[in-house]
Amino acid sequence: MKNLLQNNEFQLDEILFENRNKNYGAYALRNNADHILTKSMFLGIGIFAMIAITPLLINVFKSTEPIVTVPEPPPFVITEVNDPPEVPPVVHVTPPAQTNVNTIDSRLVTPTRNAKVETVMPKQSDYKDAVVGIENVIGEPPVITSNPPIIHTVPGNTTEIAPPKPVDNSPKTRVDIEAKFTGGIDAFRNTVVNKFDTSVMDGTSETVRTTITFIVEKDGTISDVKASGPNSDFNRQAEKTVKAVKGKWIPAKLNGENVRSYFKFPITMQFE
Repeated sequence: MKNLLQNNEFQLDEILFENRNKNYGAYALRNNADHILTKSMFLGIGIFAMIAITPLLINVFKSTEPIVTVPEPPPFVITEVNDPPEVPPVVHVTPPAQTNVNTIDSRLVTPTRNAKVETVMPKQSDYKDAVVGIENVIGEPPVITSNPPIIHTVPGNTTEIAPPKPVDNSPKTRVDIEAKFTGGIDAFRNTVVNKFDTSVMDGTSETVRTTITFIVEKDGTISDVKASGPNSDFNRQAEKTVKAVKGKWIPAKLNGENVRSYFKFPITMQFE
């Protein structure tokens, strides 16, 4: 039977190579051309199929399922169960007997005509050791108890409050900055000379000296004015004159704070 895939020009080849050597290469090539093409077609299809299937096979061999390991359950441990602890017997505590408390009947009495029993209202002093009630009961005075408040302290850094320093109001003899008169010491001296009453020294032709000592307060006022000199009249007038001088002083300073300080002011006058 003739092959279905055989070339239709086979008969023409027979006529063309009639009475010739059919072993000649051209005849063999033309006669076997269909077989060669068929083999080539199947070979090409096979190679293409192998190329197409190769990635699938690689993926199949590469995709391995993860191995899941199931841990073995721990062995059962049998523990001995001790007997339940003994429950202590219930002790019933009997509350102590309550004592009667002084009670005063403080209800207002409704006035009625021809009252059989005259009710006397309690006095204010009767309420001191008794509680208000609806009947009079003789007993012990009431005991009033009070619990101290609960103070919750928060842990943390606590700052200790130092006790206040005692205030030293003693007059100072040594200071950092001495007290000054608001207009200067010359203005104070001129005011004292102008206000001094010289009539107390009439008939005296001598030079009189004294030293005025006083305290300059923290607010700028002066106090404790004293004169120390041989003439008592001159001393009294000098004290009176210094007290009459108007104007405040700038207080002395010690360690940056205003302090009380002593101030000495000498006075010398020549009388004719």
